Amino acid sequence: MTPTLERWTAERSTELYGVREWGAGFFGISPSGDLQVTAEPGNFSGAVSIPEILAGIQDRGLDMPVLLRIENILDTQISLLNDSFQTAMESLAFKGSYLGAYPIKVNQQQQVVEAVTRHGKKYHHGLEAGSKAELIAAMGMLRDTEAVLVCNGYKDEEFIDLGLHATQLGFKCVLVIEMPGELPLIIERAKALGVDPILGVRVKLSAQANGMWAESGGDRSIFGLNAAQIIEVIDALKDAGMLDCLQLLHYHLGSQIPNIREIRNAVAEASRVYAGLVGEGAGMRYLDLGGGLAVDYDGTQTNFMSSRNYSVDEYCVDVVEGVMTVLDEQNVPHPTIITESGRALVAYYSMLLFNVLDAARFEPEPLPDKLPENTNIHILHLHDAMQSLNLRNVQECFNDILYYRDEVRQAFAQGKLSFRERALGDSVFWETIHRIARLAKDMPTLPQELEGITEALSDIYYCNFSVFQSLPDSWAIGQLFPIMPVHRLNEMPTREGLLADITCDCDGKIDRFIDSQGVKRTMPLHELKDNEEYCLGAFLVGAYQETLGDLHNLLGDTNIVTIRIRENGEFDFVGELEGDSVEDILSYVEYDTKALLNRFRETAENAVRSGQITPTQRRKILQAYKDGLQGYTYFER
Repeated sequence: MTPTLERWTAERSTELYGVREWGAGFFGISPSGDLQVTAEPGNFSGAVSIPEILAGIQDRGLDMPVLLRIENILDTQISLLNDSFQTAMESLAFKGSYLGAYPIKVNQQQQVVEAVTRHGKKYHHGLEAGSKAELIAAMGMLRDTEAVLVCNGYKDEEFIDLGLHATQLGFKCVLVIEMPGELPLIIERAKALGVDPILGVRVKLSAQANGMWAESGGDRSIFGLNAAQIIEVIDALKDAGMLDCLQLLHYHLGSQIPNIREIRNAVAEASRVYAGLVGEGAGMRYLDLGGGLAVDYDGTQTNFMSSRNYSVDEYCVDVVEGVMTVLDEQNVPHPTIITESGRALVAYYSMLLFNVLDAARFEPEPLPDKLPENTNIHILHLHDAMQSLNLRNVQECFNDILYYRDEVRQAFAQGKLSFRERALGDSVFWETIHRIARLAKDMPTLPQELEGITEALSDIYYCNFSVFQSLPDSWAIGQLFPIMPVHRLNEMPTREGLLADITCDCDGKIDRFIDSQGVKRTMPLHELKDNEEYCLGAFLVGAYQETLGDLHNLLGDTNIVTIRIRENGEFDFVGELEGDSVEDILSYVEYDTKALLNRFRETAENAVRSGQITPTQRRKILQAYKDGLQGYTYFER
């Protein structure tokens, strides 16, 4: 090992990858260079090595890519939110209470919802459903009748009846009116079933937030009622003798709200609407703030869209204080505050682990000691520019080689250069670019034309996963996720690269990475070693990524493993789901795999008849086809 590598430490990797900043105390690096995870933020005495978890997964017959869930991180996040609200309410002498409602849409997987309801029971943490399917899942999973079951979204008769039946069973099931046309049907079905419903109304606030989901709020938001429409709801409920059923006010400012000031503004406006509904005689009890509690994906603690400029404790204090300030002015009793925080609960809970299959390095081929006789004049000019390069003429040399590179290409297109000569010209050009990049590091001011030269020369690491399946927000909306190696972190990373997936799509890549100064286009990586797997992790992926993914190139769900970390630093495997097989995926897109097999069997038999293969070869080929149908959709060693 070189002296430079010996000076590298796990602490330097911690700083390089910003682990302390985005890890929220759950992640750290051991002196041996392994990424560790703990369920108790900041307590690494019982932390577990992620490479050791990976080894256990592979010993059990599952391979990468794998979605790893740490069950008790979810427990920790549920406790943090509920305890923070309780502390804020006690410190401010708030006379109401708090109830959480996990929005199933954030991660609908059965294991996730079951874990939320199991650990959340001691806090009466409920669920939010935005569709019939989600409501049916919630009614089957939720056992705690002290918890709330909030029903948002468009509702037909079947949806409404299901909610009313939940009320009959003793659930605090709230039917939130999203559209004016829903109310007559709700009144009709409630009377038909003889049920006094718990009703809510979603208001369109004038307050808006910045960020990728800003359109969830404001006058032009898709869901909710304006002030005039809410008055119509009140009057209709009065006429039906059901105004006491209106007990909840709901709004949704948006997901991932990075700025606490925008949250406070919305709370203040909603509290005034709540007070107005109390004044109208509604039986108000609940103020539902919706979602918006952000996750600090990049660790900058700013109002950047992938961050947040507040802590969970600050969020809770500001919410409670904001509600009290308005309602105390108008002598309105304090409500039960509900939040539909989902992202903040489940983001830290899951990580995607995947292996690197290969790497492409943008380095020129070695140049000959002497150029061949009769070398093309443009290649000679390229070579002269390379030889004359120094710190004072970097810009001039860069301009020259661009010009002569184009001349070489034009000569080749006109048939004046052989393909071998074209390759020589390319090698001279890229050797010069590499020399310019090395000099550029010592330049106090980089010319505009040279900005991005490092990225242009960066490696491509080909990784065993699909961006579209497992990290769809990275592709679709530019969401940043922390990504880093999970081992060799006591070694200096000597390469810069971007990540490409195995979907054979130019968009199947990750070339935006978190950085304390904003966003960078490459990330530090280690040199690949022969006969040694190099493993990376994408973190904070528990929210939305699992069910938003598509089947690009028919790459399906990954293997999923859930563990629970013990206090002594050991861990238990508490759940595992095998990823989709090829047969599973083909059935999703309407293939009859038995029919496929029969058609292929006929093709193979025809090959036997024509003498192309023997019957023995047919048997082996058919077996390979069957094995392929049962195989993992991802790369297998």
